[in-house]
Amino acid sequence: MSDEMQEILNDFLTESNEMLEVLDQRFVTLEADPTNTDLLNEIFRAMHSMKGSAGFLGFNHLVDVAHRGENILNKLRQAEMAVSPAIISVILETVDVIKAIMADIKDSGTDSHVPTGAISAKLDDILNGNLASPSPAAPAPTTAAPKAELSAATAPEATPVPPAQTLGEILVDEGLASKEQVFDALTAQQHQPEPKTPLGEILLQAKAITERALDQALHKQDKQPKPVEEDATIRVETKRLDSVMNLVGELVLGRNRLIKIGTQLEQQHESDPQVRVLSETLAQLNLVTTDLQLAVMKTRMLPIKKVFAKLPRMVRDLSQKLNKQVRLEMHGEETELDKSVADEIGDPLVHLVRNAIDHGIETPAERQAKGKTGEGLLTIAASQEGNSIVIRINDDGRGIQVEKIKAKALGKGLVSEAELATMEHREILNLIFLPGFSTAEQVTDVSGRGVGMDVVRTNIRKINGSVDLESEPGKGSQIIIKLPLTIAIIQALMVEVERSIFAIPLSTVIEAVRISRSDIKTINGREVLHLRDRVLPLIRLAQEFDIPTDADRERFYVVVAALGDRRIGVVVDELRSQEEVVIKSIWDYLETVKGVSGATITGEGKVVLILDTSELVQNAQAWHNPGIAA
Repeated sequence: MSDEMQEILNDFLTESNEMLEVLDQRFVTLEADPTNTDLLNEIFRAMHSMKGSAGFLGFNHLVDVAHRGENILNKLRQAEMAVSPAIISVILETVDVIKAIMADIKDSGTDSHVPTGAISAKLDDILNGNLASPSPAAPAPTTAAPKAELSAATAPEATPVPPAQTLGEILVDEGLASKEQVFDALTAQQHQPEPKTPLGEILLQAKAITERALDQALHKQDKQPKPVEEDATIRVETKRLDSVMNLVGELVLGRNRLIKIGTQLEQQHESDPQVRVLSETLAQLNLVTTDLQLAVMKTRMLPIKKVFAKLPRMVRDLSQKLNKQVRLEMHGEETELDKSVADEIGDPLVHLVRNAIDHGIETPAERQAKGKTGEGLLTIAASQEGNSIVIRINDDGRGIQVEKIKAKALGKGLVSEAELATMEHREILNLIFLPGFSTAEQVTDVSGRGVGMDVVRTNIRKINGSVDLESEPGKGSQIIIKLPLTIAIIQALMVEVERSIFAIPLSTVIEAVRISRSDIKTINGREVLHLRDRVLPLIRLAQEFDIPTDADRERFYVVVAALGDRRIGVVVDELRSQEEVVIKSIWDYLETVKGVSGATITGEGKVVLILDTSELVQNAQAWHNPGIAA
């Protein structure tokens, strides 16, 4: 295949997959609003456009399935057939088959491996009226397909938008003014100095038309379709953006180094005019680099609705399968996050939504017995809070039974009776994130295989995020996911231990306190600190990384770091500064060292390790809850 053809094929696959994502959502909306003709027209055009492109590229199986689906959509939008759940289910199945064909085309370059006979038969049944009888009784809505639109078989690729009429043309067409009157008014307008009097004003002054006629014509002109502007966007491969992001990262490191050197020169040669010029230039470079960094980060951002797109269809299918009624509400879909974060959050989100429907929301009969409405409510809301994206998943289901969690945790030997007695309500709830923990009474193909919530937490932690759980029995549950805006450049607190420097991500730091050696207490052989009525497990970085220490040191700093509701104190010698650091992957070099998530290069040119707060928290909590370190 020639490069040119390959490029056309790649464009076709990308555009078609984007359309399919949108279609899933549109069909679920259509099911709730079956008379929405605008929505039907939009779905029809998407299917038709996909069929046209597939025909051009010679994918006949795809054309065949899309054409049948398009014929049904045409009947629906022209009110020859009523929208029903049975029809929507078959068309959603059609979309799934088209997705499978797309995957086949991507892998093998042909569309012949996916069987299409069964779905074609189902579509033919609908067309022949075997599944759903046409409803001639339903009158065609007044907003039905415009008269200019052709039937499915002969509709062009895209109906060209007619050029907008001028005010003069509208007045003549509507019989509100004669051609001669409009011509005279235009001639009078041309001879006027700038700014010219509007045409309508001249006609009013000449008493050629009434004010009402002018209002009518102006209203019609406003409602006319605007000429389609050329698309002002281009498609860029993610790896190119990654490459630009890496280069900006290097530039940021270089800038930090230059500013450090410039500051030292300024201190040593304060009176030198060249050094002053250098300082000004560095200040300018600093501003430009910061702006460039923000601009590149923005190019990688995409609205979270891209991640949410697959959820309405999934909720619909799953609630039907489990005989439950679930209404999905989504808020904050325009909230933007980094593409790399968006890619990682998709699977955990799907798992949490499946869990909420399977375990959380009860059947209509159960709900009514409890005095609730038969329909369960699942709300997913995204918002930006500071440097984090927060996603809240709420359901008004049965909530999580704390007693069941306690029994399961004890049964699996994850905690002891004594440990359970000292744990707070929220700590007990968070036990469900332990590996192998499941409260499902029976294993289903939906959820409850004994894996899941720990994988969700691991995936979210991988991108420096956190997941927390709140629940009230009988009222419902809420899962709160916090994600970083970007995972390439972060703010960090630089700390020192025996002249070794470490970076702690600032998003996990709550506070820093200065303590003396006598403030450190010991429980069960582990060091803790009493801080405002809270017992804080301590981790000494010197011990964690086997750094020889000065045994006589009396004063320390404790950096309080948090992960969800769990907190630890990291004991260090000095607090250095707050810096913007570029995370560099350490690949296999330090794979066996726990508690390190990457490295960065400081302004002095030194390599500094970035600490993985989640691993440090796990290590510190291990003595309290042995299961957590598993």
